[in-house]
Amino acid sequence: MAKAADHSTINSTNGQVAIGANTQSVIAPPELEVVNMTKRFGSFTALENVSMTLKPGTLHALLGENGAGKSTLVKCVMGFYKPTSGEIKINGQVCPVNSPRDAQQYGIGMVYQHFTSVPAMTVAENLVLSRYDNSNVINWKQEMEGLRAFMETAPFQVPLELTIAQLAAGQKQKLEILKQLYLKSKILILDEPTSVLTPGEADEVLGLIRQQVTAGQLSVLMISHKFREIMAFADEITVLRKGNFAGNGKVKDLTVSEMAEMMMGEKRDPQPVEKSEHAEPAPVLQIQDIHANKDNGLEIVKGINLTVHSGEIVGIAGISGNGQRELVEVLAGQRPATGGQVLVNGEVYRATRAEMYKHRVFVLPEEPLRNACVAHMSVAENLALRTFDRPPQAKGILLIFKAIREMAVGLIQTFKIKTPSPETPVGNLSGGNVQRTVLARELSADHIKLLIAANPCFGLDFAAVDYIHSQIVAARNRGVAVLLVSEDLDELLKLSDRILVISEGEFAYESAIAEADFATIGRSMAGH
Repeated sequence: MAKAADHSTINSTNGQVAIGANTQSVIAPPELEVVNMTKRFGSFTALENVSMTLKPGTLHALLGENGAGKSTLVKCVMGFYKPTSGEIKINGQVCPVNSPRDAQQYGIGMVYQHFTSVPAMTVAENLVLSRYDNSNVINWKQEMEGLRAFMETAPFQVPLELTIAQLAAGQKQKLEILKQLYLKSKILILDEPTSVLTPGEADEVLGLIRQQVTAGQLSVLMISHKFREIMAFADEITVLRKGNFAGNGKVKDLTVSEMAEMMMGEKRDPQPVEKSEHAEPAPVLQIQDIHANKDNGLEIVKGINLTVHSGEIVGIAGISGNGQRELVEVLAGQRPATGGQVLVNGEVYRATRAEMYKHRVFVLPEEPLRNACVAHMSVAENLALRTFDRPPQAKGILLIFKAIREMAVGLIQTFKIKTPSPETPVGNLSGGNVQRTVLARELSADHIKLLIAANPCFGLDFAAVDYIHSQIVAARNRGVAVLLVSEDLDELLKLSDRILVISEGEFAYESAIAEADFATIGRSMAGH
């Protein structure tokens, strides 16, 4: 431990800094630096030459649109990923972090967006389980004494004897943070820590963490997209955009508009695409006061109203977790609405298979291999999921495999699906070719009336993106009503006729694409 007031060292067991001139030294968090970090996945560069400094005893917010590189950066810091190049420094010393265990040795802990506790075990059992040791025998009397002493000094109180299944969402999030404090982490990385909390719970949790930071007991790096929370609790920000450093600064010196501009970049004008004019557009999809809950029972879609007309692409922008996924699942029949109704072609629509066929509704869902395909089934079988029980692919209860294969061969050629054969399991294809398979199935039908597309190009290469965009615009030009939900603002500005922003389950902005105000879109997406 350091003897002089102006000298700091790294404690090899937990990365903490000992500051002081005598044995009464106070343990403070170390300084964490990310220096010129790059991470590539094959030919894709997720992070390029990014640097950032988390100063001791500060709360530093990491901002950026979805796909900006935030999660890649923190996973490199935590040792989940090995960076292609760059360094991690703690108090100026290069410290290789090859695993989460290494990160813990340096006093770095992470609270993930999704809960990691074991539901059937108690709070006490989960806290003990979180420790990085090799104990084969647990002395529960001793452990409970230590846990009660820890809870007396902890910023949150969660009953030790309750099982995780008995806890509310706010208590579960508090427990995730308590785990890291129990492990004596001095640098805490929080990944969207309030995404499962009500506004009141969010303010309570961040307020108590802020007290620990202000007292010099903790440093926090927080991934967030909520400007309200950043303005209230953060000291500094670093902004990433498309894998690159886009700016930083002290929160007290920045306005929300300046932060939004860093996040979004310079104003991007809509890219021209060839669109046909339609003389008499008719309402196809009418969403009327729709409400829906998240998986944890909290309301996430809060009375949405929207009409999409024939020959129109309506784009919904928003940062992940604001209700767009749940809205698409309601429209696709994968989640029940808790209120309101949906009309298609003027009739009440409940998203059954029969109604989808009757009204010619087709869906390009997010994560197509999970939500739109059966991975172990062949490409031909997946292409026939809409039509296998109808002539010419079926005769009564018998499937006509020759007809299924002939249709598949034609679609593989038309949509340029790269597959060794129609019999190849669709799970063996690349992401772009899985999406082409779904696109072929959903867009090859006759007389399509409504297309619902959710992040249709996520993770695909440029060639696949251009192809899917061209197919969506072609459908629109044929008179199809298109609802395009995307976290890629460039995609929405390129394809949409009209754009809306969803924030905390409600529409916060709406405009024809030609009159869209870029700065307002950015602020609305960030919930301000």
